[in-house]
Amino acid sequence: MKQFKFTTWNRYVISACAAAVLLAFAAASASADIAAAEKWVDNEFQPSTLSREDRIKEMEWFIKAAEPFKDMDIKVVSETIPTHSYESETLTKAFEEITGIKVTHDLIQEGDVIEKLQTQLQSGQNVYDAYINDSDLIGTHFRYGAVQNLTDWMAGEGKDVTLASLDVDDFIGKEFTTGPDGKLYQLPDQQFANLYWFRYDWFQRDDFKAAFKKKYGYELGVPVNWSAYEDIAEFFSNDVREIDGQAIFGHMDYGKKAPDLGWRFTDAWLSMAGAGDKGLPNGKPVDEWGIRVEGCRPVGSSVSRGGAANGPAAKYALRKYMQWLRSYAPPGALGMDFYQSLPSLAKGNVAQQIFWYTAFTASMVAPKSEGNNTVDDDGNPLWRMAPSPHGPYWEEGQKLGYQDAGSWTLLKSTPVERRKAAWLYAQFTVSKTVSLKKSHVGLTIIRDSDINHQSFTDRASKLGG
Repeated sequence: MKQFKFTTWNRYVISACAAAVLLAFAAASASADIAAAEKWVDNEFQPSTLSREDRIKEMEWFIKAAEPFKDMDIKVVSETIPTHSYESETLTKAFEEITGIKVTHDLIQEGDVIEKLQTQLQSGQNVYDAYINDSDLIGTHFRYGAVQNLTDWMAGEGKDVTLASLDVDDFIGKEFTTGPDGKLYQLPDQQFANLYWFRYDWFQRDDFKAAFKKKYGYELGVPVNWSAYEDIAEFFSNDVREIDGQAIFGHMDYGKKAPDLGWRFTDAWLSMAGAGDKGLPNGKPVDEWGIRVEGCRPVGSSVSRGGAANGPAAKYALRKYMQWLRSYAPPGALGMDFYQSLPSLAKGNVAQQIFWYTAFTASMVAPKSEGNNTVDDDGNPLWRMAPSPHGPYWEEGQKLGYQDAGSWTLLKSTPVERRKAAWLYAQFTVSKTVSLKKSHVGLTIIRDSDINHQSFTDRASKLGG
């Protein structure tokens, strides 16, 4: 029996065959990735501000940049709002099919997001590979030195995984995520504002307008101050009382003990009443939370320490909060939290809310067939939004509202390779290929180019102002 002689030639042939097989496999894999990208571009990621050709180019870049991380499993986390549900349920699937990177995108309450973030900051152990957290944490992120500043990351260690067409200047809210050193610490993913919400159809009824003017001596309309807001709450709760056999209420809020109850006050409640100094950003030296700030560091919140958290405006705000919640809100509101109260407006039994998070606009434009009683049969909103009214201590130049951007945040304690893979997913969720469609789903628009797209002009009448 002949023995096979393993010569240099044999080795060359075998190596060449192996290389050919690997090349063929790589080509087939790349072809499958491109096919997946084309499927998502054609079936899901439209409308878009990019042409189809440019969308495919962006996806080709993601495919190539993700090659070193194929088959990696990463974990990210955000709060539970419709925008992030879309990311968790749809965009993770698209990203995996296109890049081969599997993403677990956990949805938890915002207080829990902060708890996980703090755990990683304090322990140095990698809990999540990336976080979406509010941009009002910028001071903490800047001071602690534990967050990867993205300006340096995109120019240095993360340059090979930074999308050339990311276009940071196109983002709404990047001013909030830029530190005092002028560097970007978080990449905005979604943004929302607090505005006054009201039932436009009820405010337009001639019988209600006549009755209101007879009682109060002025026209029923969008309130400019808290006194008028209280008159409207009183009118609908105790004068109108019922519409089409349904009990109605003049005010909505929530009171369950939870982290989001604290944010209810710091987001805008105290400043609307008149707490905080005039000017931008957020009033200096005392901000809209009633905290005195010196050199980007909090130094006191009580009046005795130069703050305003227990000053006249703040005390007035707290009294009105409790009075209105108990006198004019639906039963059970006192026991609701942020996540339970806001979608409850869709029941259609509340006349107004003094400040309402636009992050929940998507719930308010759902079809009537899905149980949303604040749209008509054609899907037109029966409600509108307007600037919130101000309290008696408020003066021109003080803050009168709130805007925030839930933003991607990378921590230095996350291993570099995992950080790079998570950064790819973060960019994917806000890429120009994806962002316009995501904006139409969640209505938390994050790009200037998206909000100026014709598709939003066409949809404007369906979005309540």
